[in-house]
Amino acid sequence: MSSQSTKESQPPPPAPPPPTTMPPTSQHLPTTTAATTTTTTRKLTLIPLIFLIYFEVAGGPYGEEPAVQAAGPLFAILGFLIFPFIWSIPEALITAELSTAFPGNGGFVIWADKAFGPFFGSLMGTWKFLSGVINIAAFPALCIDYLKRLFPIFSSGLPRTLAILISTLMFSFLNFTGLSIVGYFAVGLGIVSLAPFVLMSLIAIPQIKPHRWISLGQKGVKKDWNLFFNTLFWNLNFWDNVSTMAGEVENPKKTFPVALFSAVIFTCLGYIIPLVAVTGAVTVDQSEWETGFMADAARMISGNWLKIWIEIGAVLSGIGLFEAQLSSSAYQLDGMADLAFLPKFFSLRSKWFNTPWVGILVSTVFALAVSYMSYTDIVSSANFLYSLGMILEFSSFLWLRKKYPQMKRPYKVPLKLPALIVMCLIPSVFLVFIMAIATKTVYLVSGLMTVGGIAWFLLMKVCKSKGWLKFQRVVVDDEELES
Repeated sequence: MSSQSTKESQPPPPAPPPPTTMPPTSQHLPTTTAATTTTTTRKLTLIPLIFLIYFEVAGGPYGEEPAVQAAGPLFAILGFLIFPFIWSIPEALITAELSTAFPGNGGFVIWADKAFGPFFGSLMGTWKFLSGVINIAAFPALCIDYLKRLFPIFSSGLPRTLAILISTLMFSFLNFTGLSIVGYFAVGLGIVSLAPFVLMSLIAIPQIKPHRWISLGQKGVKKDWNLFFNTLFWNLNFWDNVSTMAGEVENPKKTFPVALFSAVIFTCLGYIIPLVAVTGAVTVDQSEWETGFMADAARMISGNWLKIWIEIGAVLSGIGLFEAQLSSSAYQLDGMADLAFLPKFFSLRSKWFNTPWVGILVSTVFALAVSYMSYTDIVSSANFLYSLGMILEFSSFLWLRKKYPQMKRPYKVPLKLPALIVMCLIPSVFLVFIMAIATKTVYLVSGLMTVGGIAWFLLMKVCKSKGWLKFQRVVVDDEELES
């Protein structure tokens, strides 16, 4: 455990940095608030971390079906083959470099703060937190939607409301028991939820007719490129979310790159293999390729027993997605407290499990509030805010590379600055496209959320100057950063 000191109310004045070695605020790099408790906790190791990243991003091939509905089998297969190189790999590379350079809870919030200062760090925190908790809210409802096929009582009314409430609280309690437990739980969920797709793909082999793969879709069916690209974006996103838990990972400077690259391969294979198997083995009306069609395809290929297994797997996948993303949101708030963007209260940890219980509670309350709303536009707004955050993230990465080329980076993307600009520019163009096709309601909601984030930053600034709330900024010595 590294030695650390804190100062309340005001962050320490920055010391003049060497011009090309470390960023101006590296001497107060937040690592973790674990030193504030005597509880000994286990750090995340490689295998649980791989599965947590997997559930941050995918959780299985559930949800890839609309790509076929939107553009036909060929474009769907090409999309899941090509899009990882445009989006997933660049995002994973950036996450690997910056998470190892700044291995503290808070992740992308730290990066924006180091690159552009506290205002942009706080704004990044607002954008990513709001988009994260809205995503969290979807997963208990998704689980109930699958369960209602077996138990119709959960279709509507009080039973559905209580089911969402109870499941959300139960899932949150599991998160409270510790990140290591959540990580190993994710391993189990991943194996059980992926197994039926492996079986389905193997059983489908004799039924595959390769000419079906090159189908451009049914004649007369107009391609929905908006749905197509949003499906790819949704299913291959959020690689950077795990960065908010970097302070909880065992030997993050070595573990993070291996975990990220393993998860990229694991996730992409998890999408493409079932997609190739089903599109090659099954011929149905293109309109039937809605979310959940994989379960119907399993029945056609093998029988009802496999369909039921995939539906159970969908519930388990939803639990894994909930746990992984709740962990990210909770540790993000913990990291923001270490950066003094939030009051010290947000860094409080459980005496039993050393988990950031305030962050878990706040994230759960936000998710519950959203889960009972009709939130189509709010979800679109969350994607809009996430896109803004990603553009800021790419900018932070490039600016830190330019301004501090000699800064110690345990893992470094093996490209020079001009190539890195191209690497970031391509996904940024896609993000601008996603934002450009948004509705007026999305612009309004996103604008209000952004204004709220700016108002929060100003409020916290006043609270610091007036001493109304206690703040801390976790500090470590430069020598420890170099070890």
